[in-house]
Amino acid sequence: MQTLLLTHPAFVAHDTGQGHPERPARMEVIDRALADPAFADLRREEAPLRDDLDEQILLAHPAEYLARLKSVAANRAALPAHLDPDTVMSAGTYEAASRAVGAGLRGVDAVLDPDSGVRNVFCQVRPCGHHAEPSRAMGFCLFSSAAIAALYAKKRHGLERVAVLDFDVHHGNGTQRVFWDDDSLFFGSTHQMPWFPGTGAVSERGVGNIHNAPLRAGDDGAVFREAFGGVIMPALDTFRPDLIVISAGFDAHEDDPLGHLRLQEADFAWATEVINEAARRHCQGRVVSMLEGGYNLEALGRSTAVHVKGLMEGAR
Repeated sequence: MQTLLLTHPAFVAHDTGQGHPERPARMEVIDRALADPAFADLRREEAPLRDDLDEQILLAHPAEYLARLKSVAANRAALPAHLDPDTVMSAGTYEAASRAVGAGLRGVDAVLDPDSGVRNVFCQVRPCGHHAEPSRAMGFCLFSSAAIAALYAKKRHGLERVAVLDFDVHHGNGTQRVFWDDDSLFFGSTHQMPWFPGTGAVSERGVGNIHNAPLRAGDDGAVFREAFGGVIMPALDTFRPDLIVISAGFDAHEDDPLGHLRLQEADFAWATEVINEAARRHCQGRVVSMLEGGYNLEALGRSTAVHVKGLMEGAR
């Protein structure tokens, strides 16, 4: 069994402007990291545009929101446009965001196809997705890609329970909002708090399906492991997912400029291993990981490399 890598040159064409932390160079540094011979066994495909894309986006977003984004994208003369102070739409953004959603959908199809030879998937995509609320783009995000992938797995493949695990430094408010009142969906998150976007308290429980384990500025890998391993994973074991989707943000790294946690590459490798073990217990190892944050280029490249290496080890 293999790990599938899904990415596309269109992700570099999403131009956020000079000085923006969520920049095209993020894709380029990951490309270089995954060009190492250690990743020769990765199966590689392009993230697709799908004929049914709108239908799947509407699982998490209302039609009015989708129409609004399409309208902004179509008005080329007015681009680049700011959807919020941090979230930019350029001429290449709508295709990139669409292929990011398409990558998650393709990843779900691959791991649930018994003849695919794919155990798990890494979606090297941008823009990020976990801050996009149903009717609001925010925090660099347009579409709630991980949530859409989870909802698609239920609708298209008939899964009963799907989990999203999020270790980005910022809380995945969009995923939480989409999942809030559906007990067939699980959201588990570690994140810095207080910090953007201001959500993620332990008391935010949905219908008992939301599990937040906030960390404080300055917390290191030991505190992260206690929270992730001691709070999130036991709740996941109780939930018993049929599929795990990861919102894989690497901005909790100690070198990242947009957070104040002190994780290192070894902590992301550990989290990947723990998730793999849970996937083996509950869902035949099926994991779809989607890139979220990570804004120090060197740390992003190294952290992504250990994460993908861990997925590859989990696929064997």
